Amino acid sequence: MTTELRNKIIGVCNKKIAQKGNTVGLSFYAFFANKNDNPELLMEAATWWIQTHQLDHFEKAVKIKALIE
Repeated sequence: MTTELRNKIIGVCNKKIAQKGNTVGLSFYAFFANKNDNPELLMEAATWWIQTHQLDHFEKAVKIKALIE
């Protein structure tokens, strides 16, 4: 996983946890704007989420953060 994606995921997880608490769920789409301006990074996240870890569509942000760290 690239440093760019790792930092982006951790930042989004931290923000969502701070806003909504430890039970907040998210999908890998949470790491991207509605506009698909970086398809390579989106595919990297999707591959990590779906193929590497076989995660459900929505997962707890604390779980994702722990996997990344």
